[in-house]
Amino acid sequence: MSSSPQIRRVGRGSALQPDNPHLSVQRAADLEQVAADDEYLDGLSRPATQYLDDHSRSIVSENNSPDINFRWSVNPYRGCAHGCSYCYARPTHEYLGFTAGLDFETKVLVKRDAPRLLRQWLARPQWQPEMIALSGVTDCYQPIERELQLTRQCLQVLAECRQPTGIVTKNALVARDLDLLRELAAVDAVRVAVSVTSLDQSLTRDLEPRTSSPAARLRAIEQLAAAGVPTEVMVAPVIPGLNDSELPAILAAARDAGARRAGYLLLRMPTTVQPVFLEWLARCRPNHAAKVESFVRDMRGGRLNSANFGERHRGQGPLAEQIGQTFRVFAKKLGLAEQLPPLNAAAFRPPRVPGAQQSLF
Repeated sequence: MSSSPQIRRVGRGSALQPDNPHLSVQRAADLEQVAADDEYLDGLSRPATQYLDDHSRSIVSENNSPDINFRWSVNPYRGCAHGCSYCYARPTHEYLGFTAGLDFETKVLVKRDAPRLLRQWLARPQWQPEMIALSGVTDCYQPIERELQLTRQCLQVLAECRQPTGIVTKNALVARDLDLLRELAAVDAVRVAVSVTSLDQSLTRDLEPRTSSPAARLRAIEQLAAAGVPTEVMVAPVIPGLNDSELPAILAAARDAGARRAGYLLLRMPTTVQPVFLEWLARCRPNHAAKVESFVRDMRGGRLNSANFGERHRGQGPLAEQIGQTFRVFAKKLGLAEQLPPLNAAAFRPPRVPGAQQSLF
């Protein structure tokens, strides 16, 4: 059930708790008895983020999607306090017994043992080094990373091993780890993609309420590029009727900051992302709501989403082709269309594992 529309969630992307389709029992808010309790209702409008320990016994996940450019990924966190209303990863929280709405951004699971588990995984004799992505699902540089530094500790392991590493983030905090990224860049074993959805801070403040400002992300690209770290810009997601007109300006700003390549992804709304994003759209950008939904359906064969590989990231139809053509023209014009060289796996060296027998050679 959706939360009461009378409660305005401050600083959150979702105002809803959509039903979890994996649960047989659903919860609904009953606020009739507290309608006069302004203090209680104000507390509901400002929910705190809870950080819960995740005791997973493995840390490296395998991906077999043919339209994703990595096979292996490490996710130190599940759920994401960035609170992006459109996030395709929201339904993954339902497998944990939570909802894809407010729970996804207020109940974040942290894998405190991630660095040790990663070290053990890379030390396996059968590991044939290829790229590992940080992160494949939720952002590895979300706000709690400032305190816990789980991503940094994982990067320390990856740098020690010279393990080929790819990073995608919306947070300028990635620049904190320039020392480790330089080590990997020195052996051609890293690339970083910074996601820039819009240059309009008023839009990103609503759309991505707890991540870095557009200016901060561009500064991060500049810092990474100046340090010799191969850096890409990802315009993700492109939301037709909302930010698609910004494609040329975003690419130009990223190029000027030092990005070497660009990519884009079209808005995806699998399952319970749909009510979360559409409610956000009606609440935060009501003048755009009907147009955006119409454009999305136009690019998804009349539906709000397509799960078909190859099509899900690019859409179909004239409008999707127009967006793709605009991207290609400006990426080429700005020198952002060339593929970056493949990451180097030849420099890999297995990590030392405390208590384990070390190789004689």
